[in-house]
Amino acid sequence: MHNENITDEIREECGLFAIYKHGAEGSHLAAQTYIGLMALQHRGQEACGIAVGHNREISFHKDTGLIEEVFKDEKIIAGLEGNRAVGHVRYSSSSSKKSKENAQPLVLNYAKGQLAICHNGNIVNADVLRKEYEQGGAIYQTTTDTEIVAYTIARHRIGSGSIENAVFKAMKILKGAYSLIIMSPRKLVVARDPHGFRPLCFGMKADGSFVFASESCALDAVDAEFVREVRPGEVIVVEEGQMRELTDLCGTAPSKICVFEYIYFARPDSTIHGQLVNDSRRLAGKLLAQKYPVEADIVIPLPDSGVPSAMGYAEESGIPYVEGFGKNRYCGRTFIRPDQLSREQAVRLKLNPVKKYIEGKRVVVVDDSIVRGTTTGINVKLLREAGAAEVHLRISSPPFLYPCYYGTDVPNFDQLISHKHSVDGVCKIIGADSLAYLGIDDLPKIVPDLCDTGFCNACFTGNYPVL
Repeated sequence: MHNENITDEIREECGLFAIYKHGAEGSHLAAQTYIGLMALQHRGQEACGIAVGHNREISFHKDTGLIEEVFKDEKIIAGLEGNRAVGHVRYSSSSSKKSKENAQPLVLNYAKGQLAICHNGNIVNADVLRKEYEQGGAIYQTTTDTEIVAYTIARHRIGSGSIENAVFKAMKILKGAYSLIIMSPRKLVVARDPHGFRPLCFGMKADGSFVFASESCALDAVDAEFVREVRPGEVIVVEEGQMRELTDLCGTAPSKICVFEYIYFARPDSTIHGQLVNDSRRLAGKLLAQKYPVEADIVIPLPDSGVPSAMGYAEESGIPYVEGFGKNRYCGRTFIRPDQLSREQAVRLKLNPVKKYIEGKRVVVVDDSIVRGTTTGINVKLLREAGAAEVHLRISSPPFLYPCYYGTDVPNFDQLISHKHSVDGVCKIIGADSLAYLGIDDLPKIVPDLCDTGFCNACFTGNYPVL
């Protein structure tokens, strides 16, 4: 997946946001959705969109680019009026192109009117369903599995009596990871797959608005009070200012939220299933210091995802924490292409080692993961050039050994350096003095609140809950 990326960053593919205020009109909810999506921008930086429902009509705007780019004209938000709104930020997956057509929300016209849908995850049986629907005459306008989800719901809407019943029936057919927010001509419907792979929560504002988001940080951004997580297998319906819950599928499958949400994806100030993400990352750093100590002068993070774990490592080891890399925060992920810059040039543009802090020092570098190994090797080289006497890498996740099929762009086997090489082999390839990863047995320790419910670690173990 994402073979063309100039960096080795693992990408989450989507972030969702929705708000419903009974009796509200105007562009207020679209503006709130804009703010919520800004808080979720880390979950997707290739495309975004907002759809708003007014009476039985849905209006929308979406395009490729960041939130502030796509909605830079104030007239766009001002023109999106209604009492319910849904929004989406997106990265493309390996099977879908980066285009305006693939941006979400996906807005469709069908027999019962309009439908706007936002999806975070990956449907593992999408190809099978796509072929089945094509044989029945389906014509597709995108290359996303979100359109397969929408088509499945639309097929079951006729004769189901309600949109929520159609969603419920579709959930029995769709396999894989999906957190969904759907806006019909009158309702807002929220659903999460029975395993709960991808996060989804909801809250309430003081004015009675219902708010749903991939992470709690987006609730905070719009001053909504966190209420609870959407349960795995749950369908929530908001209509006429009232909320109803359909829980027939709750508890029908073991809970398997992606553990990498805690290691990398989610914002550190988000709380997912009762666990503050920042706490998980600091715990990971402490465990690395306990299990893999090393004599060193400073601990530095790979910004930004390595910061909490590096702090935890420094705190536990007693080695001083230093911001050893300067980061160019205006270097976006979307504009760099292989034909424009070499991988090393791109890394140098983004990160600059602070020679004053590094020269002559034995350095512990803490990062969240190693994927292909190329960027990590460049970072080690940069530290050597800055005069580091030793470079010791500590990684706050286990080695990536298997691809992910649930909405994360972990590459295929042939691109995973740890699948092809031992820890010592990887260490030699990237040029470090030592290398250590968080152990599989350490994962439950960084997410203790999930020990009773379970989580997905398939990219580390190959134990796939759904295939």
